[in-house]
Amino acid sequence: MSASTSRRALLWAPLGLAAAGGVGFWAMLRGMKDGSYDPRGVPSALLGKPAPALTLPAVEGVDTPGFAPDALASPGSPVLVNFWASWCVPCVVEHPQLVALQRRGVRILGVNYKDRPAEAAKFLARHGNPFAGLVADADGRAGIEYGLYGVPETYLLDGGGIIRWRWAGPMTPDTLSAELDPLLRRHA
Repeated sequence: MSASTSRRALLWAPLGLAAAGGVGFWAMLRGMKDGSYDPRGVPSALLGKPAPALTLPAVEGVDTPGFAPDALASPGSPVLVNFWASWCVPCVVEHPQLVALQRRGVRILGVNYKDRPAEAAKFLARHGNPFAGLVADADGRAGIEYGLYGVPETYLLDGGGIIRWRWAGPMTPDTLSAELDPLLRRHA
């Protein structure tokens, strides 16, 4: 290939990339129109599989105890595992939903993600503590094992500790009624 042909190919490369991006965008819009593409959907390779064990310490300065890995399986009742942090603004938005779920008897295990224990304790004192057990993921390794995109993120585990649902982002009252409540009934 000569130098001038090589330069011409380099000039056409951006046009080719733009065309490929345009085709991808068109496919996404078409999928949104027919319902096959969910822009809020975040895929998880863990759905239908056992939840990774959480062998983490309890959060210091909080009256809530930690929990052992076997707490993820609770025969006869589902369990929510919620990754959160005091520095996370969407976690403040989500927190009233967690408190409401806890009052309804839903067992919630919390994973405090890359947070300072004192700040976590202040957050729970201010907003309420919905967690039956609470552990600290100070270095983020458990988040990596769960494929965490960010906080907040919530997982529904059935009685056998199998992940049945994942919600990335803050749960809202609409999320509870449309998504989570039917699953809680199914897996109760």
